Amino acid sequence: MTRTIASVALVVADYDEAIAFYVDVLGFSLIDDAPLGDGKRWVRVAPTGSGAALLLARADGPEQAAHIGDQTGGRVFLFLETDDFARDHASFSSRGVRFLEEPRFEAYGTVAVFEDLYGNRWDLIEPKRAA
Repeated sequence: MTRTIASVALVVADYDEAIAFYVDVLGFSLIDDAPLGDGKRWVRVAPTGSGAALLLARADGPEQAAHIGDQTGGRVFLFLETDDFARDHASFSSRGVRFLEEPRFEAYGTVAVFEDLYGNRWDLIEPKRAA
């Protein structure tokens, strides 16, 4: 049996502004954008070559809207792995991505926390290569 985490739902305020951030700023690919009726859409974005995607789910009502940007109570929510930390850190910074700390070197790799357009916290991480 094969199982894969295919998508993770991310509650957003607006489909188009979320697509613009993930595609234009972070360089993700738009995988799906299909209307579902009543203004809802099936929108998935992912880093190129990734097996997992983000399902951008527009908040439906005030209860869901209250959690936009804080789906994990202020903890890092998602981990974006890269093969070149310096390249992506510089690229994201030049596009206005807000990093909450300077890059740091941990036993597991180089990492820095950044926020997406809604304030969700992400780790940009280049894993330490095996010697």
